[in-house]
Amino acid sequence: MSLTLSSRRILRLAICAGICLSFAGCKSAPPPAAAAPQAMPVKVAPVTLAAVPNTDTYVATIKSRRSATMQPQVDGNITRIYVKSGDAVKAGQVLMQIDPLKQLATVQQQQGTEAQKKAVYQYNQGEVERQRKLFEAGVTSKQAYDQAVQAYQNSKGDFDSSVAQTNTQKQQLAYYQIRAPFAGIVGDIPVHLGDYVSATTMLTTVDENADLEAYIYVPAERESEVKRGLPVEILDADGTAIVKTSIDFLSPQVDNSLQGILVKARVPRTSQRLRNGQLVKARITWNSKPVPTVPVLAVTRVGGQAFVYLATAKGDGYSAHQVPVSLGETQGNTYPVLSGLNPGDRVIISGLQFLQEGAPVKPMG
Repeated sequence: MSLTLSSRRILRLAICAGICLSFAGCKSAPPPAAAAPQAMPVKVAPVTLAAVPNTDTYVATIKSRRSATMQPQVDGNITRIYVKSGDAVKAGQVLMQIDPLKQLATVQQQQGTEAQKKAVYQYNQGEVERQRKLFEAGVTSKQAYDQAVQAYQNSKGDFDSSVAQTNTQKQQLAYYQIRAPFAGIVGDIPVHLGDYVSATTMLTTVDENADLEAYIYVPAERESEVKRGLPVEILDADGTAIVKTSIDFLSPQVDNSLQGILVKARVPRTSQRLRNGQLVKARITWNSKPVPTVPVLAVTRVGGQAFVYLATAKGDGYSAHQVPVSLGETQGNTYPVLSGLNPGDRVIISGLQFLQEGAPVKPMG
């Protein structure tokens, strides 16, 4: 059935009106609610109290209890050098030889004099015996016998003196050989073959690395706290303890130039990483007290400031709350907390790179 012109106009108007009503209805409908963000699972650990040592670190010098500077006791030219720097030597081993020819001549001359004195002594010894027999037989006078006895005693004293002088010259000859006073390591050798040396010339050093001590100067204001038996740790360049020992000497005086008190700590023989004259760091433990601690994994740093995230209750769940903290030196896998946290706080130790202030979290463990 065909529609009239007026009917077709009415139909178009009705369709347009429906479309408009449809758009109007879409604009007035409320938007759908956004889904709440999911809580991120994180591991947490409680802040606990632990005994943390109170320490200070100082520069210390390692010194050998047996260290000798070798200087000659006689003058002369060096004719032999038997060792080189770094050699291990035994006690009494010859290190150097100083030209002994002049002293050898002196010894030989003295030995000749001794032989002459001995001949006179032996003659007078026989003569006194002969005079004794003649005197007893009434052949010679008492005066002749007494003169023989006196000559014998004089020659005996003269001979004994000559023997002593010969021994002295032989001992002097031993000074021309420079020997190690004990077993140790040879240090630098600043002299050369042919050099003329005297009693003031340093030839070399011999150090024994078996008995070492750490020399530590403690500030004078610590005078009331420093005492024998305090634990000491010798540290390497990375701050790792390589030797554990304790203070076994405390100086009764304050060093005026350093305004410090000298303390010594023995280095065990088992340590092979330390040498005489070496500068190291020594950490002295004064005492220990319980303080809050947090795992190293819980700490982040921003611009040099340390922060931790706490899992704090919010509504029916938990959220991350960033807290600035002041920390001490690491103790194993934990930091002592100087300020910012209390025992029982729950710090987050996982997923820190994904956290921000107020982010919902789900504590695990």
